[in-house]
Amino acid sequence: MVAAVSAASSVTASASDFPQTFEHRYGTTVIEQKPLRVVSLSYSGHDNLLALGVKPVAVRYWYGDYPYSVWPWAQEALGDHQPAILKGELNIEQIASLAPDLIIGVTSGVTQEQYELLSAIAPTVMSQAKYTDYSTPWQLRATTAGRAVGESEKAAILVGAIEKQIADIVKAHPNWQGKTASVSFFYNGTPGGYRSIDTRPQLLKRLGFDTPKLLDAAAAEGEFYANISPEDLTPLEADVLIWMATGDALAGLKEMPLRKKMRAHIEGREVLADNLLAGAFSFSNTLSLSYALEKLVPQIELAIDGDPSTIVPSTQKFGLLD
Repeated sequence: MVAAVSAASSVTASASDFPQTFEHRYGTTVIEQKPLRVVSLSYSGHDNLLALGVKPVAVRYWYGDYPYSVWPWAQEALGDHQPAILKGELNIEQIASLAPDLIIGVTSGVTQEQYELLSAIAPTVMSQAKYTDYSTPWQLRATTAGRAVGESEKAAILVGAIEKQIADIVKAHPNWQGKTASVSFFYNGTPGGYRSIDTRPQLLKRLGFDTPKLLDAAAAEGEFYANISPEDLTPLEADVLIWMATGDALAGLKEMPLRKKMRAHIEGREVLADNLLAGAFSFSNTLSLSYALEKLVPQIELAIDGDPSTIVPSTQKFGLLD
């Protein structure tokens, strides 16, 4: 935790000073002055901007049926603001018509070619070269946004508050250290799980949980997840197994025969993240993480208490005990 807090705090000295320079996977971006019209291309990055008091002129749609692609934990920060919603493939002309003076593309999947077009419209900040498209840590996403909009001090405070929440959880659960956790899914008829480079396992790592080695090894090079054969769910076995599946995916998960033979199921160590918890867990930003931790930690406590008869409420509610 100390390293993360230090990283957040290290940028505060130049919090409101411009120009600001960013080195990233596609080169160097210089922001000459505090931006007023910000386009957020990250699938979850607009929450960080809202937390900083910056209301973007456009946000990127990921999933969910919420007004302006802003989930409940960020609605208050949005207020009555009505940003444009960017859906599907990026429309460069649409973005240009918004006359932005800053485009933030960290964890957006923007290609080199798209970056060249976007940077001709406005300074465009991308992920650092050492991270894959979607593996930039949540702390760095927050502090990058803060520095880009001249709100580094505020970003550091937001990050610090969540870091304290995490530290308190770690202190209260020393027995979690060295345990394993898999964040798993059922999608399009196929089970799978997220690699340790993904933001969801990264959060669990902070709580003490390692991603199973077999799950990491099952992923293709550069991917943040691995599809797993329904005939061999061994890579998903862990001390606590967190399923992310709703709707049709949940129905498919229930019908998967070998899940009921998994040790995690037999010993009552499964957790089911409902739609809102799965969203908060996946967004992993300064507005969603507190909600995710508050909802997730009590369920992990029950799942990992060593007593197979303990019922995890989410598994009972959504029929995973049958």
